[in-house]
Amino acid sequence: MAALAWLLIPLVAAIGAGLWGSWANRARNVRNDGPELTGYARFREAMEKPRPGA
Repeated sequence: MAALAWLLIPLVAAIGAGLWGSWANRARNVRNDGPELTGYARFREAMEKPRPGA
């Protein structure tokens, strides 16, 4: 009977991990990529400018 108890511990842990994983991976509000794309465009423009003194 004690061996069954030891086998239940990993089973309960696996079920708990599965529940936590599904909760952590749930669909959230989709974030808009606008600010990141705007920042990247500014970075690209800055890199394309000629360097002074070069």
